[in-house]
Amino acid sequence: MAAANNNRTLKELTNPDLNQQPLCIEYPELDAAFELKSGLIHLLPTFRGLTGKDPYKHLKEFYVVCSTMKPQGITEEQIKLRAFPFSLADLEKDWLYYLPSGSIQSWNEMKKLFLVKYFPASRAANIRKAICSIRQCNGESLYE
Repeated sequence: MAAANNNRTLKELTNPDLNQQPLCIEYPELDAAFELKSGLIHLLPTFRGLTGKDPYKHLKEFYVVCSTMKPQGITEEQIKLRAFPFSLADLEKDWLYYLPSGSIQSWNEMKKLFLVKYFPASRAANIRKAICSIRQCNGESLYE
């Protein structure tokens, strides 16, 4: 490959690459014909990753919508993998598209990458710190 690049002109090397890179999700083979209906896509929650948005809540809402679909011969994992890109918007969709091609092969891998990205350890540490710093004020009952 490197030898082939050595024989290319500067103009050839600077031209845009017209070969589209495959998506990071490697979809499992389907046993039956399946397509995502636009009605399902419109029902999917949209995650924009804004401060304060809960990635766990997004996954729960996403799961609720995907669990309503039960096409014959298609697993829920296959539905989730195909529908998940449609539930992201803006920079979050860019994040997904720039992951290495074929790097995600299961719904659990997708879910883990999403949670690591949008629920970072620093946020968990801040929540833990807030919980540990709760103090009882003078005159406040234990219940309060």
